[in-house]
Amino acid sequence: MKILITGMAGFIGSHLSKRLTYMGHEVVGIDNINDYYSTKLKEDRLKILLNSNLRNYEVSLEDTNAILSVFEKEKPDIVINLAAQAGVRYSLENPHTYIASNVMGFVNILEGCRHYNVKNLIYASSSSVYGANTTKPFSTSDNIDHPLSLYAATKKSNELMAHTYSHLYNLPTTGLRFFTVYGPWGRPDMALFKFTKAILNDEAIDVYNHGNMMRDFTYVDDIVEAISRLVDKPAQPNSQWTGTNPDPSSSYAPYKVYNIGNNSPVRLMEFIEAIEKKTGKTAKKNFMDLQPGDVPETYADVEDLFINIDFKPSTDIQEGVNRFVDWYLEYYNIKL
Repeated sequence: MKILITGMAGFIGSHLSKRLTYMGHEVVGIDNINDYYSTKLKEDRLKILLNSNLRNYEVSLEDTNAILSVFEKEKPDIVINLAAQAGVRYSLENPHTYIASNVMGFVNILEGCRHYNVKNLIYASSSSVYGANTTKPFSTSDNIDHPLSLYAATKKSNELMAHTYSHLYNLPTTGLRFFTVYGPWGRPDMALFKFTKAILNDEAIDVYNHGNMMRDFTYVDDIVEAISRLVDKPAQPNSQWTGTNPDPSSSYAPYKVYNIGNNSPVRLMEFIEAIEKKTGKTAKKNFMDLQPGDVPETYADVEDLFINIDFKPSTDIQEGVNRFVDWYLEYYNIKL
């Protein structure tokens, strides 16, 4: 099938593009290669990781005419929308960027899918939508009406917008709530990248909430495996769904939301210890308060995912950290 991936040069998008190409699909991409973080890293993902002649359209999601022209030219069977303005903390200072990319941009993707008869839309949501929820593990059947950041609010809006198009136009939509994805070629603004860089340079790391954080760290290969299994499983209407007791994760329309997490929260200090063990260096820690918009703990219920695709993430944190550090040392030509 022909699959259009937005965010092809991104962390998850580049890994997924490689996997789907290997599986025999025709993959084309949209990525504006913006400077939110190193454009060289994005370009190297395309050049080194993908190592192919995959077409990438360097346009922004919010450019309506450009996006629709890509749909017109490529007429994809499936769309996987991974492009977005990411980051909880960045959204505190740059709110308009999030509305442009994550809301206006997503409307353009939905419109493209609607008008060009896309058979399956898969899109990235986020574990951040759980916001003020404290019941663990987080379930897709939970209410998510209390986001703690604008980033989270835009991701919830994507789920609501997707349902509207599933209802109005019978467009199958599947939302994926990713839980703290990490691994080789990861984003420089994420904890693993920042911590590894600082530890190797004997610089202090900022440890928020005084280390009392837990994250359901999910290795990128597990994310890619789950998405690749969902490519030919478009969302189906739930015949048991009822408006008197509505299940937020499904619908009478072809709409579905999944968590993709490791289902095994890790203490932040344990995460740091895994980096210390791999690098053989001790981190200098700067303990700080919880930042606005952050949640103290994430923990994914992935039962639905396991039932429907017979898979759940399981990569051990030490193994995943080791693979990232090995990549980091090679990419930056560093010798321990």
